[in-house]
Amino acid sequence: MPTDRSKSEKRDAATQLRRDPYEVLGLFRNSTDQEIKTAYRKLALKYHPDKNANDPKAADMFKEATFSYNILSDPEKRHQYDSNGFEGVESDNQDLEMDLSGLGAVNTMFAALFSKLGVPIKTTVSATVLEEALKGAVIIHPIPLGMPISKRVEKQCAHFYSVTLSEEEAQDGFVCRVQSSDKSKFKVRDFCLYIIISVKITCQLLYFDQEETVGLSLALQEDSAKTGKVTSAGMYFLGFPVYQLDQTITSTAAVKDADASFFRKLDGFRPCELTELKAGTHVFAVYGDNFFRSASYTIEASCAASFSQAKENLRSVEAQILTKRAGLTKFESEYREVLAQFTEMTSRYTQEMQAIDELLKQRNEIRASYTVAPLKRSRTKRSKSSCEKEGEDGQAREKGHTRERLRKKKWFNIHLKADKRKAC
Repeated sequence: MPTDRSKSEKRDAATQLRRDPYEVLGLFRNSTDQEIKTAYRKLALKYHPDKNANDPKAADMFKEATFSYNILSDPEKRHQYDSNGFEGVESDNQDLEMDLSGLGAVNTMFAALFSKLGVPIKTTVSATVLEEALKGAVIIHPIPLGMPISKRVEKQCAHFYSVTLSEEEAQDGFVCRVQSSDKSKFKVRDFCLYIIISVKITCQLLYFDQEETVGLSLALQEDSAKTGKVTSAGMYFLGFPVYQLDQTITSTAAVKDADASFFRKLDGFRPCELTELKAGTHVFAVYGDNFFRSASYTIEASCAASFSQAKENLRSVEAQILTKRAGLTKFESEYREVLAQFTEMTSRYTQEMQAIDELLKQRNEIRASYTVAPLKRSRTKRSKSSCEKEGEDGQAREKGHTRERLRKKKWFNIHLKADKRKAC
């Protein structure tokens, strides 16, 4: 009778069945980050569940392409894979990425629960939105520089905006930001299960490249992050490298190790692919990245000419962050070493304390064994001892006798004088 395979054997078998990520995406080993993104988006759009609802093979291809992209899009994971293959890349470190546009209410509820519990879930842009943009079937509204626009976008839908830059404005730099402050509570009742979930309604900021035809292809995607009481996302084209921070990497590390969340905090700090925009018309979009309902947002496009000091401050702060990121690796090794020593010393301290207490207890028991008669227990509560009482009674009697002697002495010592004349 064959025995069941161990978990390691099953994992090795699964690893052997995986295809090379470069082969899956149709890339070479020296492909650039932009080529990796472009290849993935083409496959994701081709095998997206929205377009292949009843095709399990397409679903497998979509998962395989997403898994391969998650490896090659991360510089550290890509280096580990290039050096050691799949053994260098832990499968449980891969970020969970899913398209929520085709999920039902129950599945989106569980996805919301996972997000609430701290499990990082990336949501891809709906294939419907990407396909409509690629066909040029979207409505684009122009947005003037320096004039915020506030609207409401439906869940898993997008609003498209165009910004026209002159040569001077393009050289000065350009910033596009979106903010959302909605927060809603949703109630779900399923027999005995009653759940209230508080979900932050967020938006994603997208940037599209103009294709040779009338269509648009997704080039940049910025997830919103909580800043104070609002969530916001921004794209900064200032003529020098500006960095993005992917917080899902920190969340993934925090699930496994609380300390790792600190040391992995800056792993997702990576430079944006585009540092500047040329003069002309550019297309952005606000995507309703949420599970349940529409989201209110405000989008604003600004020329960076009037923010020269802010540009220098941003460049300086990000340079300091890069320095900190470079030093975290060394600090982590030092911290882990000291922490291991501290843990060892703490354990030894507990053991030594218990050993000493046990020896002292044995010593007391041995010393107490040197007797032939058991000790009598004395009364614990006594107002005064008998000796003290006897002493006090004696003092009282002595004082009484002294007063009595004094009285008698005064009585008998009265000097009586006889009247001699009456006696005669």
